[in-house]
Amino acid sequence: MAVVILNKKELKKLVGNLSDEKIDETLSMFGTAVERISQEEVEVEVTPNRPDMLSQQGLFRALSSYLNKKPGLKKYQVNKPEKNYLVKIDKSVKEVRPFTACAIIKNLKFNDEKIKEIIDIQEKLHSTLGRNRKKVAIGIYPLETITLPIKYEARKPENIKFIPLESDKEMTGLQILQQHPTGRDYAHLLEGKDKFPVFVDSKNEILSMPPIINSHKTGKITEKTTSVFIECSGFDFPILSKTLNILVTILADMGGKIYQMNLDYGKKELTPNLTPEKMKISIDNINKLLGLQLKEAEIKKLLERMGYNYNSNKKEVEIPAYRTDIMHEVDIIEDVAIAYGYDKLVPEIPNTSKSKDFDSHQKSMISEIPRIGEESKKEGIKRKISEILTGSGLLELSTLHLLTKEDLKKAKIKEAIEVEESKSDYKFLRPNLLIPAIKILSENIDSEYPQKVFELGVCFEKDETQETGIKEKDKLVIALTPSNFTELKQILEYMARMLSLEFKIEETEKEGFIEGRVGKIIFNKKDIGVIGEIHPSLLKSWHLKMPLVCLELDLEDIFEKLD
Repeated sequence: MAVVILNKKELKKLVGNLSDEKIDETLSMFGTAVERISQEEVEVEVTPNRPDMLSQQGLFRALSSYLNKKPGLKKYQVNKPEKNYLVKIDKSVKEVRPFTACAIIKNLKFNDEKIKEIIDIQEKLHSTLGRNRKKVAIGIYPLETITLPIKYEARKPENIKFIPLESDKEMTGLQILQQHPTGRDYAHLLEGKDKFPVFVDSKNEILSMPPIINSHKTGKITEKTTSVFIECSGFDFPILSKTLNILVTILADMGGKIYQMNLDYGKKELTPNLTPEKMKISIDNINKLLGLQLKEAEIKKLLERMGYNYNSNKKEVEIPAYRTDIMHEVDIIEDVAIAYGYDKLVPEIPNTSKSKDFDSHQKSMISEIPRIGEESKKEGIKRKISEILTGSGLLELSTLHLLTKEDLKKAKIKEAIEVEESKSDYKFLRPNLLIPAIKILSENIDSEYPQKVFELGVCFEKDETQETGIKEKDKLVIALTPSNFTELKQILEYMARMLSLEFKIEETEKEGFIEGRVGKIIFNKKDIGVIGEIHPSLLKSWHLKMPLVCLELDLEDIFEKLD
């Protein structure tokens, strides 16, 4: 979770002259856990799904609605583009970083504290919504140093020359990646690219090389800055637009005036667009999910406490343009629950004898007394495997069921089940547990070694015999780095002994593994998995520095044997 530091004096103007204990209670009920309260500051944790609250301005805006100080959807004035408020997007960026969303903010008054605030929110958005600049990279520039219009294009690294931020010498694009500290940190984002993206003004002055760094000449905000140009670059235009909306509303809350820019992709786009999104909502669904009997007028007030508008004629909710977390009616219902107060919800054990899911015969066999659940045999086996492996010094993972197209490409997986209407890059159901495990290790290459991990989880494959067309399978993956075939084989044999099972390993060939260092795992005369050392080419595609050995088992036959 990201931490936001609030000015305690400003917070008390909003919530009232409350004691530290009451401030803690108020913020906790709102859904932001208080980490620390001092004489001057209140430090709170903001959940990753609310990047619009990663600044004091954003959090105060949401809190003022929640406290009924300024309920309902907050409106911001957005001014039309002035002359030359244009960004021309060249086709050369299509294969590098194809999209951008831009704006201009005027009438700002910066001091050292506000500059630090802007840098802080920029970095928080980079690390959360931007996935460490991979998905979204943000550039903020003093408008006074730029000559409009602007061009967004890709150039060969040797044709990119400027002085990067906080440097004193001109560098080429490649030199920045090799020599500048920020360049080295994010060089992997441009790895393998023949051309690098740049923003250039009408005088051919380079503003930045996203997602790496701004120019020192045109990209440094000072206390003299009164107007700024903002750009967000990346691969998903809707996410870039949302990120831009978060930034411009923060700056508007600092006193700035928002101006749109024309984006020329061949067809014209206009950003920022702060028009609220609209979503239908069912009063019955709200009451059913929350176990309440709220009237429409009550729900309207609760929605306004969470910063929405509600149209009772159309049964429609207007959603702020800076909210990135509203993907389904359930997300809005969750906010209704927060406004209503989780402390007012009374927990109940459901009476299963009244469930519609049972027929009359089943109901007659069930007592009126609520039933207490127990662990299934399958879950008991999985728990035992987990205890064996954690006892052997391995760390258990719990990864996402969804993967990105890039994940599949790196793993050389040509086909996976794609989910419909995904609102993120995570669109494919995982076909195995190897990819998530390797991905986790690749994201921790600078952590302490050795790294020994395992996961028990569900994988998905196409199966036309199933009603859904999808078959789910429980699998086990173990990954050790740095390690070798022998060490992993010993762990497999130990686990087999503890479960009173017997596995055989037969030499095989499998893509992604080193030839001669890979075997198939046989159980009850069936091929149920693979064990081996990962091929250097696969290690390279995931930026892994150490030798890696993995095994993956299909657990279904093991469940049958141990049941």
